[in-house]
Amino acid sequence: MATTELERPRRQIWLVDLYRSDIGKKYAMALSGIILLGFVVAHMVGNLHLFEGPEKMNEYGEFLRDFGEPVAPRSVVLWLLLRIPLIGAFAVHIHAAYALTYVNAKARPDKYQQPREWLAASYASRTMRWSGTIVLLFLIWHLADLTWGWTFVNPDFERGMPYENAVASMSRAGVAALYVVANVALGFHIFHGAWSLFQSIGANHPRFNRWRRWLAQGLATVVVLGNVAFPIAIFTGFVG
Repeated sequence: MATTELERPRRQIWLVDLYRSDIGKKYAMALSGIILLGFVVAHMVGNLHLFEGPEKMNEYGEFLRDFGEPVAPRSVVLWLLLRIPLIGAFAVHIHAAYALTYVNAKARPDKYQQPREWLAASYASRTMRWSGTIVLLFLIWHLADLTWGWTFVNPDFERGMPYENAVASMSRAGVAALYVVANVALGFHIFHGAWSLFQSIGANHPRFNRWRRWLAQGLATVVVLGNVAFPIAIFTGFVG
């Protein structure tokens, strides 16, 4: 008997089929990680305007919101080219990480009977899920602090004044310390993420591992030093 149209299995979009596989999730984590890392570096570079004073920093903030005018309304290009892709990248990165962790846990239901050897795993890789959780929670705080302007997070928030908002926030010892600790956790996450990125896409060879490690260390170091410089400079009075 011939198979009817109703009996035929519905074909899925090939990207959906790929993402359902473990290798697809690894590729998704790698690609979304590249997008997020690119944003982190660009965000850090843009924030260097803090050291130029309030006029330059606030002008930079206005430039981002006005980009695309008068062709597009204010902030539309910012949402289309930056915010929406970043939200998508975050969602994919978090879901893929959770799914792969779940699969690994099911594949190894019993805990190790003997102390595990960590010779092949760095501290950053062993704490990847924790550093990721810290970074996610910090991101929510950071948005509430300097983007959404929640009063209980930053009582002196003024919309459209990024320089003054950063100074008002990070002049407090607890907040400055929070930014430092969170960015150290981000550094660990970036190091292992950049290191494992090549392995996820199949580019893993002893001949290139030294360069992979240097790249991972370099990216993590630049991001941490750059981001930590802001709360330290503000809290010590160098900025503000």
